[in-house]
Amino acid sequence: MSKRSLSPPPLPPSKRFHSLSGSTAVVTSNFDSALYEELILLIFSNLSWVDLCAAQAVNRNWARLALDNGLWKDQYLHVFGRSRLRGAKGFIGRTDGREIKRLPERAKVDDIKDWRWMFRISWNWKKAGRCSTEHIEGVLDPPSSGSTPTSTPAHVVLAGSMTIVASSEASLCPEVHCHVQSAASPKQTLLCGSPRHRQPFHITALALDQSPPLSGVLQLAVFLSTGEFLIFAIQQLNPTTSTRKFTYVPSRSTTRTTPIIQAVYHHPLLISLSAAFTLSLYDLSSDTITHTQTLTAYTTFPPSSLVLSAQTPGNRYKLVLTYAVPIFPVHFSIGVTELIISGSRVSSPQLSSSSSLSSPMSVISTRTARALDVPAGWIDQEKLRSMKEQWGRKLLRIQDTQSDGKWVVLAPGEVPPPGSQGPAGATSAASPYQMSGDSPASLQLYRLYLPSVTSVVSPPPKLTFVRYLHHTAGAVSSMALADGRCVTLGKNGGIWVWDLESGTGAEVAPPCRSGDPTLDSVEKGAVAFDDRRIISARAGTLLVRRFDVY
Repeated sequence: MSKRSLSPPPLPPSKRFHSLSGSTAVVTSNFDSALYEELILLIFSNLSWVDLCAAQAVNRNWARLALDNGLWKDQYLHVFGRSRLRGAKGFIGRTDGREIKRLPERAKVDDIKDWRWMFRISWNWKKAGRCSTEHIEGVLDPPSSGSTPTSTPAHVVLAGSMTIVASSEASLCPEVHCHVQSAASPKQTLLCGSPRHRQPFHITALALDQSPPLSGVLQLAVFLSTGEFLIFAIQQLNPTTSTRKFTYVPSRSTTRTTPIIQAVYHHPLLISLSAAFTLSLYDLSSDTITHTQTLTAYTTFPPSSLVLSAQTPGNRYKLVLTYAVPIFPVHFSIGVTELIISGSRVSSPQLSSSSSLSSPMSVISTRTARALDVPAGWIDQEKLRSMKEQWGRKLLRIQDTQSDGKWVVLAPGEVPPPGSQGPAGATSAASPYQMSGDSPASLQLYRLYLPSVTSVVSPPPKLTFVRYLHHTAGAVSSMALADGRCVTLGKNGGIWVWDLESGTGAEVAPPCRSGDPTLDSVEKGAVAFDDRRIISARAGTLLVRRFDVY
């Protein structure tokens, strides 16, 4: 006897809303009850983000469906065109909050789940006005009596939820403050005193280790005006247990060791740049600090910026250095140099298989690109027109330069009035090819092309002018640049945010008008940012502007 065939599985019950009117059941059909949720989500996927927000006010069911994470993922990728937050610096996929500045690249994994939260933050950045402002008290002391705010810029470094701040005020024991956003985590103060000096000294630069942290421990390099520098190990979860690991004391104070104006750190490589434009390489691989190489340039001048990244495979690093280039007779332009640094490991037959000898960190190749290059010999009309355009972008003063390895931004300084003495003692005069971009309220944006060196005939690097970025914040005091986003802090306290790919900018904070000329025009401040906040230090005030708000 054959078995009885099984009946097909029953369909899921249809969604119906039943209401009782007396003893008779009346079935009502509407948009919610007639369609499955999958079909409603398919319809919602054709709406804009504005319509999705409006749909949340219809009823509870629509509000629940309009918050679907897949819908907001499509909205985010459609509006912002990338799979991660702008300015999300650090190791993608890590849970310890470690964030660093690095060369821009796309995320390869989908590790961020709350796409609506990402959309909200990115939209607040785009509009630049939707942010909350708070003061961090007791971290940055105001300038002491007798000193002006123009001579004491602070140093600000962001490491996940931690803010590291150091003042440039001279002291017998300078301090570095580690402030964590969570109220449960206490503030930690790192003491940078030196028993070798009895005169006040100050901190000149900070450098946060960009290598992956081990067990939540961050490493920070602190450079002093005495020529010494210190390495601290900071526990991110409990900053009070932070310790000093190393202290480097030079044999004598020279222009190579003091004052240090820029520094970058990717363990075991530490690089410092002095005011005399001397580049020093240090190797920290064997629990000691070893000075391995010194480089000097006579045609490059501050302001400058450094971007350091590790290359794989091999123990190689790439340093991108931007700087001011002099142009005859008293003008300046922008230049970029790429340095490939190697400290390769060499196996030794006398040692065990797990042992190796490391060669010192040293530069193995360099490439340079400049925004204004005068061609040799005779030139045709096309090259002449290009030369005139480049010549019109030269500047009498450069306030700041920043790069993220892909974009380069140049901030002009305030131009002295005609007839005044220039930087070389010559009288300033108007250029025959003067352009509107010479205003201190106009930034110059360049695109840096560094093709990979695959053969002897690899194309040379190029620094191409893209556009001017016009703003109303006046002269720029400080800039920060990462991941195609630029934040500028004006001397008058105004803050602007720029999307370099689209060339659009928005004002975050208007200029400060306190009535005090000393505070209304601060020569040098400090600004830093990540994917959720902007931190500015100016005239003894530390402000945090957060964009992860509703």
